[in-house]
Amino acid sequence: MTRPVVVGVDGSDASSLAVDWAVDEAVRHGLPLRLVYASLWERYESDPAEQQMTAGDIVAAAAERAGRRNPALEVTTAVVPEEAAAALVREGADAFALVTGSRGRGRLKGLLLGSVGLAVAARAHCPVVVVRGDRAGVTGTHERILLGLGDADTGTDAVRFAFREAEVRGCVLDAVRAWRRPAYDRGGHRLPDAERPDAYEEQAADLLAALLREPAAEHPHVRVRRTALEGPPGRVLVDRSAAADLVVVGARRRTGHLGLQLGRVGHTLLHHAQCPVAVVPQMR
Repeated sequence: MTRPVVVGVDGSDASSLAVDWAVDEAVRHGLPLRLVYASLWERYESDPAEQQMTAGDIVAAAAERAGRRNPALEVTTAVVPEEAAAALVREGADAFALVTGSRGRGRLKGLLLGSVGLAVAARAHCPVVVVRGDRAGVTGTHERILLGLGDADTGTDAVRFAFREAEVRGCVLDAVRAWRRPAYDRGGHRLPDAERPDAYEEQAADLLAALLREPAAEHPHVRVRRTALEGPPGRVLVDRSAAADLVVVGARRRTGHLGLQLGRVGHTLLHHAQCPVAVVPQMR
C-alpha cells in the first residue's frame, strides 16, 4: 500500500500553509495526500468564539485548497473523534510523513509552536514536518536541504530522509555536525584554552564521513557539503536554517518509553528555525 503524506488540519492560517507544503511534497514523491481533522482539537488549541466552523467545513476547505494547488493529486479526508496529537500519531503509523502547522487556531496561537505539533514531533513513528519559517524557506527557493547530524544512534534514518529530499528537489545537501571543546577533563580539571581544538573538529568530521558514506553512494547525484562547526548545535542549525528549504534532524524513539522523546536540538529548531523542520525518528 502506498503511504500518504498526512496533514493535520484545523482551519488556521498555519494549517493552510502546511496543506500547501504537503501538496508539493506529495507531488514530488508521487504520493497521495490525506487530510485529517481531529474533532477534539479544540480541547487544546481552540477558542469557543472560533468554533462556528464544523469539522466538515474544515476538511472541505482544506481539500479544496489542495485541489487548487494541484488538481491531479489524489486527496482523501478524514474526521476522527480523537484528541489531535493521538489521532495524528496513529495516522503516522502508515504515513510517509506527518505535516503540521507551527501554531494553533485559538487562544494558544501565539505560542512559538502549538502543543499538538510539539507532541506529534516527539511521539510519532514516522518523519514529522512542522511548517514554519520565512516565505523563502517555506516555498523552497534556497535549493538547499540542511541536515543536522547528531550521534549515530539518532541519525541514520534522518540521513537517508535528507538524501531523498535533496534528490527529489535537485538540492544541495548541507550536512553539518556541530562540536564543542570541553572546558574540563574527566578528572574535573579545567583544560587550558589552547587544548587541541582540532582534535574535536577531526572527530566531528570523521563522524560526518562515516554517516554519509553509504547514503552518498546510494544517491550519487546529490551534491553534498560537509561542515564541522564549533558551537552549540541548536544555535548553529538555527542560524544556517535561514538559507535552507528544510532542516532535518533525528530523534531517538525507545520502545516502551513514555513521554516526549525529542532531543534538545530538535526542540530548539521546532521553536526557532527559519524554515520547515523535519524530525525523523530513529527506532530502537
